[in-house]
Amino acid sequence: MRPTPNLGIEPYRVREAGRLSSRAEDGNNGAFLIKRHGKAGLQIIASDGMGWDHVSVVPVDRSGQKLYRTPSWDEMCLVKSLFFTDDEAVFQFHPPKRVYRNAHEYCLHLWRPQHAEIPLPDPIMVAPERA
Repeated sequence: MRPTPNLGIEPYRVREAGRLSSRAEDGNNGAFLIKRHGKAGLQIIASDGMGWDHVSVVPVDRSGQKLYRTPSWDEMCLVKSLFFTDDEAVFQFHPPKRVYRNAHEYCLHLWRPQHAEIPLPDPIMVAPERA
């Protein structure tokens, strides 16, 4: 995860009193609300404890109400760039069904283990090189 203070996320931090409020001193931990002109906003909850960097993402409307769709690839790329460096690999899990948890049907998560390197497939397995 990006080192703290992460100035890229501070303007979006939820600071008002309540269960999701946090302060800059909390580092990458907290709730963040990204409002984007002419586009859906993003509600984000981030943490970096228990050996994992974690970010959850839900699209929201202008009033902050959750939309009933999953985040797009571009939205997830934006969140990845705010919380992780270009050199960090992150992934989404599809765990065994016996350990499924679902707090919000349209939420996606990015994960990165803090003490292990994520193995990556050869890029040729994803798509051919561009000429």
